[in-house]
Amino acid sequence: MQMICEQIPPLQEICGIITIKVVFYNDRDTKNNRINRKQKTGKKIRHKLLDIVVIVLFAKLANADDWGEVEIFAKSNEEFLKQYIELGNGIPSHDTLQRVMGSIAPEYMQNVYKKWNELANSNEGETLKKIICIDGKTMRGNKSKERKANHIVSAWCDMDGFCLGQKKVEEKSNGITAIPQLLDTIQVKGCVITVDAMGTQTEIAEKIKQKRADYTLAVKENQKNLYRETSEYFEDGELLQEIKDNGGYKMTVEKAHSQMEKREYYQCSKIGWMQEKSHWTGIKSIG
Repeated sequence: MQMICEQIPPLQEICGIITIKVVFYNDRDTKNNRINRKQKTGKKIRHKLLDIVVIVLFAKLANADDWGEVEIFAKSNEEFLKQYIELGNGIPSHDTLQRVMGSIAPEYMQNVYKKWNELANSNEGETLKKIICIDGKTMRGNKSKERKANHIVSAWCDMDGFCLGQKKVEEKSNGITAIPQLLDTIQVKGCVITVDAMGTQTEIAEKIKQKRADYTLAVKENQKNLYRETSEYFEDGELLQEIKDNGGYKMTVEKAHSQMEKREYYQCSKIGWMQEKSHWTGIKSIG
């Protein structure tokens, strides 16, 4: 499977913009609150509230799913985090992170989220691209003798943690026509839309660009010419080495399903040679 996509900025750029632009609270007030709390409880306060909120926010951007993963993320990126927050007593434990976040009033975190959305929708937010996944699922539970199971096309934003919209279709193949209709009902400006191979259609790519968003599309043999061109390109060893030398290569090694899995990723923006390029509005790179 190949991909056609636009590049997404690294975490360092995202974190830098968020930390500089999102003001969580007044630092002077925070210092006074820490002193008052210490006098009331008689206990030493080891970690600033700002440190904890920023750690959790950054970790969620890195797809940390639980408090243990948040702690691991913070410890792995401690030196980087110190560029923006104090961390005078190191990284808080996952228990501390969970306890503190559970005690913060929801309206304060709503204000943080509001600031984040304002930034994401501003001109500077062009570098903060949320990823919206569009996918279709067959609802097996509502199948009966009289009718087939419904097929639902959904737009999901993992960063926000909720579904932005859904479209019901009668047949799985109708998902191709449902995706443009779904895009018309949601706000996707400045986001990156991911679609599986069934949705890799020139009309869908054009619709995404009309909505002022970018896309990452999976390529399989339903797009024979595009699949053939990209497959043959990435079979050339010299070209792969050139991509590595230009920084378009990444490798990951992780344990999964009781085995070690090695994945290699190549991305190239030099695509002037592609015969199919003119058919795909806004295409910037292949991988």
